[in-house]
Amino acid sequence: GKNTRRKEKEPMEGEASRTKTVCVTGAGGFVGSWLVKRLLSTGEYTVHVTVRDLGDRKTGHLRALEGAGERLRLFKADVLDYASVAYAVSGCGGVFHVASSVPADKPQNPEVEVLAPAVRGSQNVLKACHQAKVGRVVVVSSAAAVAMNPGFPRDAVLDEDAWSDEDHCRTAGMWYALSKTLAEREALAHAEKTGLDVVTVCPPLVLGPLLQRVANTSSLVLINLLKGDRDTVEDKARNAVDVRDLADAFVLAYETPEASGRYICGAYRKKLSEMAGIVESFCPDLARPVKFVEGEDDRMMSSKKLQALGWKFRAVEECLRDSVESYKAAGLLE
Repeated sequence: GKNTRRKEKEPMEGEASRTKTVCVTGAGGFVGSWLVKRLLSTGEYTVHVTVRDLGDRKTGHLRALEGAGERLRLFKADVLDYASVAYAVSGCGGVFHVASSVPADKPQNPEVEVLAPAVRGSQNVLKACHQAKVGRVVVVSSAAAVAMNPGFPRDAVLDEDAWSDEDHCRTAGMWYALSKTLAEREALAHAEKTGLDVVTVCPPLVLGPLLQRVANTSSLVLINLLKGDRDTVEDKARNAVDVRDLADAFVLAYETPEASGRYICGAYRKKLSEMAGIVESFCPDLARPVKFVEGEDDRMMSSKKLQALGWKFRAVEECLRDSVESYKAAGLLE
């Protein structure tokens, strides 16, 4: 009889398959891991990931992701080592530059420990992307590159034209903010100079469930609040975003042809006391007597530009509930 076997989809040739091969730098971290999960979940992307350590402790949670067996390729690379980065991005149509160290509170030598790595890492990734003729690079920056500027009026709602003041960051010892500002400026200048297509995304505090059993710096803000082992907590209003919505934003920034420039990616703004109250409403056992003291609020900022691309985000309650469930499961609230 007739051949009824379903004709398998032809593998895409050349350019088409290249746009579906992407690289994620710093994929072992909280944000990178969720982005890898999101890219694999489409079933369309082959994902190269760079990690500094291929050991199971750092990559087990990536290898366990659905689709990883077929479409995940791990590369041992450090963004400070150009050759290792170039090897990982070759053949990729898109690159997500997530790798970035969140420094110790008081670095001994900020120039060496924080600033040089951020800027040089950024330069290496962009140079490698330019050489590999990558179609678009999505650079993960931070709201810390937007808002640290005492010149802005307190009631201003900041948009993508706002930049942190480098001198102020230096004087105030805000090394993370300074490193993100310098690296993002470097990325956009590189785009201007070489014609490389670069889009940057600036998230504030990133919360949401963990994919690994270690707490990253941003999650500790909420974990420390809930453990209640601090005598006093500065009750600041914090801009925040769920890590899953942030991963969606990266993919949107990559896949939407008209995306360009910077995108602020914040979903909601809540005082820490409000966040604690929301958590207590569904987890009464986590109620802790916390003494809140006045703190300096995060500046208001707008994600309208990103929402115009079609970005949607989940409610704060869902973000906090899922975060707390994952902290409990990982034994981080004991």
